[in-house]
Amino acid sequence: MNTPSRLKLTLVIAGVILCWAYSPIGVHLGLRSYSPGHVALLRFLIASLFMTGVALAMGIGRPRLGDVPWLLVLSFFGVFLHHSSLNYGQQFVTAAASSVLAQSAPLFSVLIAFFCLKERVSFWRWSCVLLGLLGVMVVIWGDQGVGDIDPRGLLILLAAVSWSLYFAIQKHYAHRYSPLTMACYMVWAGTLMLCVNLPGLPAAVAQAPWADNLAMLVLGIFPSALAYLAWGYVLKHVEVSRASVAMYLIPPVAMALAATLLGEHIALQVVLGGGIVLASVAAISLERRYTGC
Repeated sequence: MNTPSRLKLTLVIAGVILCWAYSPIGVHLGLRSYSPGHVALLRFLIASLFMTGVALAMGIGRPRLGDVPWLLVLSFFGVFLHHSSLNYGQQFVTAAASSVLAQSAPLFSVLIAFFCLKERVSFWRWSCVLLGLLGVMVVIWGDQGVGDIDPRGLLILLAAVSWSLYFAIQKHYAHRYSPLTMACYMVWAGTLMLCVNLPGLPAAVAQAPWADNLAMLVLGIFPSALAYLAWGYVLKHVEVSRASVAMYLIPPVAMALAATLLGEHIALQVVLGGGIVLASVAAISLERRYTGC
């Protein structure tokens, strides 16, 4: 297998960051014309069609019969619950704050490892979790104000928990399938689950302005399909610990896009809280990198 140049890998990683940074922006644009459930379903209907074309062109393996229940569980946490919670929560917070809160998933991974998997958690990681949760509170305070916090906005934290559960399960099955195969089955199964939101969607599509439908098309193709394929390509050539560092750039890029495309005013507290959250997540990753666990 030929190793791609550093420039090519850098451009691919930059594309992934831009795609995933656009995700909260696209959701906010879609919510102008669609319900949260319709945004999730339409996004993944588009992604499913795109992934079907890619699968037909490149070919994918069939899942083992015994793995099907776990693939459905992966789809539930990685697509259905994550994106449903994210969309409902984003009705009550800005896109900038949403991008930070969604990146708090590694903090909840530590809690899941301790309470559910009964793993030992070092004092360092507990300190990082407490610091990260403090950063989350600062983000919420700066975004809505203490007196105006809408509890429904905290559904974004449920999305982060769901993403943590997805990764905890996914690491046990990733070695059995190629990134393309995993992405295809996860997207297809998750889309079927999201079909509970189908009533009223055709009429909503017909009534939505072309600009909002274009935003949904971009949301379905780039963050929901191409970015996952590109990320799988990156992970083939770069260590996970090194590649994941690039993910810390997603919230700052998302903030810039939110200010440019949505005209959002980014509060200083949101920036400060975002820095605290990302620093705590980075500290957890650094401990894993240097201790090998």
